Amino acid sequence: MPPTEQQNRPAGHRRGRPRSEAVERSIVEAVVKLLEEGVPLTAVSIERVARTAGVGKATIYRRWKGKEELFIDVLKDIEPIDPELPGTSVRDDLIAMLESLRRRGLAKRSSALLYNVFAQMQSYPELWRAYHDTVVEARRLMGVDIVRRGIAAGEIRSDLAPDLVNDLFVGPMLLRTVLRPDARLDDDLAARVVDALLAGLAPRRDQGQDA
Repeated sequence: MPPTEQQNRPAGHRRGRPRSEAVERSIVEAVVKLLEEGVPLTAVSIERVARTAGVGKATIYRRWKGKEELFIDVLKDIEPIDPELPGTSVRDDLIAMLESLRRRGLAKRSSALLYNVFAQMQSYPELWRAYHDTVVEARRLMGVDIVRRGIAAGEIRSDLAPDLVNDLFVGPMLLRTVLRPDARLDDDLAARVVDALLAGLAPRRDQGQDA
């Protein structure tokens, strides 16, 4: 099983035999079907999902604690898969991270389903909080870890907090994908953002001489 598939699975439940995987797949697809039919997130109940999937409610509750946890799995299923970091350099890992943001932005622009789901999440605080805690936070920590490696390797200034530096990298991509839906998302955007920031965040070689 590819590592990227494992990363996209929630820690709340475990997949078992092929039959179990097929049942879970049918449940996830049932939620997608309801959403594609225009059923609002708030109206997608466990009872309705079970009826659509042709399973009992107990089957769903054995795999997910509630519908918020199930929805997170569905969101991971319809969003582009997070790429595995190449690990060849800090620059390459930063580009891979920002490229995944760019691709998600493109997917939300082209997928009415993704667009509508994320729009509805703004008025569904429980789901938004669960998505942030299980998905967004994991991605943020990944970025902070890359920055820390860059600081340790002497490629990024050490006088700035890693969390702040990560925000500097992620910020331009979020601005273009979230706040400016009409902004261009060129293929080389991630590389251009990373190269510009790495140049500006490089340690100052003459700092000791100025002291």
